[in-house]
Amino acid sequence: MSDKIEVENVNSPGYVHRVDKAKYMAMRQAMMAVLPDTGPGMTPSDVISAVKPALPQDLFPGGAKSGWWVKCVQLDLEAKGIVKRAAKPPVRLHRV
Repeated sequence: MSDKIEVENVNSPGYVHRVDKAKYMAMRQAMMAVLPDTGPGMTPSDVISAVKPALPQDLFPGGAKSGWWVKCVQLDLEAKGIVKRAAKPPVRLHRV
């Protein structure tokens, strides 16, 4: 059985969900490496494309499910105040 980690969702305060810890940590590390320090930042599509080469193949074979994991980690990091989205659409993300 794999280890789990609790994640938050900026859109649902107080709601906690448990996900695979190894996949979460791999995606978080990859995202933090590609996200810029200042706004306006990167679109989620750009983030997905940028993280795929850095993801471990044993966890994300061929980048499988990377879009879902980018969104999961994005919402958690936004809830924790580590990542911020631009004030105006489209959604663009940067590190705080």
